[in-house]
Parts: sequence; C-alpha cells; structure tokens
Amino acid sequence: MKTLSLIASALVLSACASAPQAPSDPQDAFFQRLSALCGQTFEGRVTTDDPADDDFRAQRLVMQVRDCSDDEIGIPFAVGEDRSRRWVITRTEVGLRLKHDHRDENGEIHGYHMYGGDTAGPGTAERQEFPVDQDSIDQFNAAGATVSTTNVWAMEVRPGDAFVYELSRPNRLLRVEFDLTRPVES
Repeated sequence: MKTLSLIASALVLSACASAPQAPSDPQDAFFQRLSALCGQTFEGRVTTDDPADDDFRAQRLVMQVRDCSDDEIGIPFAVGEDRSRRWVITRTEVGLRLKHDHRDENGEIHGYHMYGGDTAGPGTAERQEFPVDQDSIDQFNAAGATVSTTNVWAMEVRPGDAFVYELSRPNRLLRVEFDLTRPVES
C-alpha cells in the first residue's frame, strides 16, 4: 500500500512539473501574451469617435509584432503609407515600459521620439497602463505640446480576440483595436 501511495505521489508531482505554468505576475503574463503574437500582422480600426482621429480612421491601420526577445518587443504601427511609428515594450526591473519610436523612411528620428512611460502598478494579464514619464514630459514641454504631459497609454491583449492601443488624457481618448482572429500579410 505504501508503494502505491509513493507511486501516486510521484505521478502527481511529475504531472505538475511538466504542465506549463502560467506566470503569476500580471506583467509577465501580459508580456507572454504579447510575445505569443510575434511574427504576426494584424489590421485595426479606431473605435472611439474623437474628430481629432478622423485621419487615422480614414487610413488602413496595421501592426506587426516582431523584434521579439525575452526582454523587448517591437511593434511597427503603420497608418496608411506612413510607417514612421513603432511601439517598443521593454521589461524593466520594476515593471514594463512603453516607448514610441518615430523615424522617417530613412531611419532618421522624426518628430517626438522615444516618449512614453512605465507601468505604475501591476495591471492585469490583459491590460497594462503606462503613465507619461518625466523624460517625455520634458520633451513635450520643450516642444510646446503641454497637453501631452498628462498622457496615459494602455495596451490590452485579449488572446484570440483583440489587441488594443489606447491614449487617454483629460478630454482625449483614442482607442485602436486590432483583430487577432484574422492575421494579415505584412
């Protein structure tokens, strides 16, 4: 009887060791969900109705999850023919960081560059928020874009459903939702 009990215990332990473990940290889980999209391209659409986004709304919006490593994911975001935008999500010692890398077609820095922020809390496996950081505030103030000094960006990953990019601040909300059920050619 003791032998059967030991065998049963060993089987239970080996099953636990071989089963894939979900990350216990919401930021790790979020990063893992985003990493699972690496190599895929998706079309999106603006889901908010702010007239400031009419130009985006009228264009084809495409994101491509690529440049993936254990600590960083790069996501080029094209608005029509404009391919100057790239989101960069990086693991830090205390959370996640989102930066916006803007470059022209020759790779030269264009406009605002590497602005964004770090997570201020754990978020969830589905949603992470990135309040504007001091370097970005300084950049916006220097360029006279003080309205952007209260930006909060968010990203959501709902596997098998949607990826969402969001920009919010007082009197401003932009949400772009990408359909994860239908990858497209890049």
